Amino acid sequence: MARPVYISEADHVRVSDAVAQAELSTSGEIVTILTDRSDGYVDVALCWAAAAAFLGLIAFALNADFYLAFYEWITGAWMAEHTPAEVIWLAALFGAVQFAGLMIVQQWTPFRMLLVPGIVKTKRVHGRAVSCFKVGAERRTHGRTGILIYLSMQEHRAEIVADEAIAGKVSDEVWGDAMVNMLGELKEGRIADAMIAAVDSVGTVLAEHFPRAEDDQNELPDRLIEL
Repeated sequence: MARPVYISEADHVRVSDAVAQAELSTSGEIVTILTDRSDGYVDVALCWAAAAAFLGLIAFALNADFYLAFYEWITGAWMAEHTPAEVIWLAALFGAVQFAGLMIVQQWTPFRMLLVPGIVKTKRVHGRAVSCFKVGAERRTHGRTGILIYLSMQEHRAEIVADEAIAGKVSDEVWGDAMVNMLGELKEGRIADAMIAAVDSVGTVLAEHFPRAEDDQNELPDRLIEL
């Protein structure tokens, strides 16, 4: 399945230019990542499918005569006498169909994401953002002043993760304005503008606490990274 295209090449350039512009006033290094989703949520899908199978078995046990009659109808049998083994086999088959059916339906990403609890999405997005930060930005700058703006589209979640020097001076609450500005643009469907708004807000905070030095060098790429 092809990955959705969220922003154009021109918008890529706009975001990269916004990062470069923001870094002119700060020694901080801003990294931007846009991803379709942060996890496949296969474990969640399996849990829902298992729950469907379990509920299916309960329904079969409570309405065995109905399901056996239905089975006889589709197979053309007449008042068949079912042995305990046959009943167990039919119940297992019914549960397996329930399991497989829900797994197949959940291959459609919007439906799978609908079934993922919000708290799970939040934790997975945060975990992926931190992992990306550790790989791409953490301790990769001279003054440990890297910061990641991470946007996960399917979950409708965003994260801002800062390196040690920044986290030591700027509390998480300070990034609230950046998140608000980003989410305001996202609600209007302007993804590139959302990233730019966040970059501008983050850049303003960084310029206040980490002004650019004369010998400052660009240590991390300015380009928007799509995963």
